[in-house]
Amino acid sequence: MTSTGPVAVVVPVYNEADVLPEFWTRLVAVFDRLDCDCEVIFVNDGSTDSSLEMLVALANADPRVSVLDLSRNFGKEIALTAGLDSVRGDAAIPIDADLQDPPEVIPQLVEKWREGFDMVYATRRSRSGESWHKRATAAAFYRILGRVSETADVPADTGDFRIIGRRALDAFCQMRERHRFLKGLFATVGFRTASILYDRDPRFAGQSKWNYRRLVMLSVEGITSHSIAPLRLATFLGIAVAFVAFVYAAWIVYKTLWFGDPVAGYPSLMTAILMLGGVQLTTLGIVGEYLGRVFNEVKGRPLYFVQRRWPQPEATED
Repeated sequence: MTSTGPVAVVVPVYNEADVLPEFWTRLVAVFDRLDCDCEVIFVNDGSTDSSLEMLVALANADPRVSVLDLSRNFGKEIALTAGLDSVRGDAAIPIDADLQDPPEVIPQLVEKWREGFDMVYATRRSRSGESWHKRATAAAFYRILGRVSETADVPADTGDFRIIGRRALDAFCQMRERHRFLKGLFATVGFRTASILYDRDPRFAGQSKWNYRRLVMLSVEGITSHSIAPLRLATFLGIAVAFVAFVYAAWIVYKTLWFGDPVAGYPSLMTAILMLGGVQLTTLGIVGEYLGRVFNEVKGRPLYFVQRRWPQPEATED
């Protein structure tokens, strides 16, 4: 494969000061074993600890390091997008700084990519350090998404850790929606893909930024960004409730006319009202989720703002 630029490792960073020294040590060791030019793009996503100062020091000490400092915390999906937008070489490798995805797997990704694949993703064979509940819910989510997604075949047990060739990366960068679920966007790109298996490690230090509330919101993003199945479910639910209500109404009329049974009053009325009200509110909520996304997309605001870059751009004379 003809080389036109380095392979770039893209690392979103949010309050990872406890992990960065070990991450950098292991990443440099990997770079020393690779027979290609390498660089790393760190994206500081509004860190409030000493992460930015550590990244700037790395950029000043090693020419392979560049740093993007975003104007505020935009979230991992946007931060990773900012880093991928900055890649100018042959390929990009997104990876988290928490060392759950071992940098030592990168040579396997590069080797597989050189066989001619546009994207090679790393599939988790095991997930050490995670509770059974998190593993079970993650597995359920990926399988549900794989079934309902209409725009992409999202591989199960696969995160953002992968290598993305230039052609696939250019295609990815054309997709600019604000509500971003990168695993789905990567799958939407298509082209030639392959996978390798690896064992995911426990977090090296610090605390995960992904609590259950954020994971639920990310799941909602993933499903609503790549499927209209919830809208169809609301439609089918409405039809089913209407059918049941019609059958029940016919039964009441039949009983009243043929057997003279009095029509049940308050209990049956309240049951019907509460059931229909719940269905209506649920349906409105689903429609509202999609409408809110349309509202955010039509404003056309930039995905992110870069506050500073390292190394600093050279000043040009007029």
